[in-house]
Amino acid sequence: MFTPDNLRKTLELFNEKVQEKKDYLSELDTPIGDGDHGNNMARGMTAVMAADLSGDLPEIFKATAMALISKVGGASGPLYGTAMMEMMKASKDSADPLTLLSAAIAGIEKRGNSQPGQKTMLDLWVPAVEALKTDSLTPEKIDEIVEKTKEIKATKGRASYVGERSIGHIDPGAMSSGYLFKSMMEAGVFK
Repeated sequence: MFTPDNLRKTLELFNEKVQEKKDYLSELDTPIGDGDHGNNMARGMTAVMAADLSGDLPEIFKATAMALISKVGGASGPLYGTAMMEMMKASKDSADPLTLLSAAIAGIEKRGNSQPGQKTMLDLWVPAVEALKTDSLTPEKIDEIVEKTKEIKATKGRASYVGERSIGHIDPGAMSSGYLFKSMMEAGVFK
């Protein structure tokens, strides 16, 4: 279950991972994108950490969404921001991770006009939530899901411009999303 405390902890852990791995995330983005995913996410998470994260679940999700949308460039800001806004709406009636994460997926699909299988962050979110349903989500499973994005040819987003050449590269949005799911796991959201 999501609680204000474990959501704040999730965001702190996610920030630590993003700051530590920002150069790696940008390296992943260089051959198939603008090469700025890590810097964009680091800037966004710095803004999240500076935001007022007190209050209940909807308030924390909303503050997170607003910080991400205002500070993260590229597609990541609107997509992560939309995910947080949809979780904010869903958290008014539920604290169930499956309910909130499913709402986030629907928002990402709509905002990005995308589906799993197009080499986007959805290629982490959807299988991770499926694994959560069967209680089989582990850090190793997250790594495995991220690794599988190498095999996908990008048909959405910036990576779609390189077409076939996107094969063999991990999707940076899936990698940063993997950090988010690991952070939720470490914070105890899925217990």
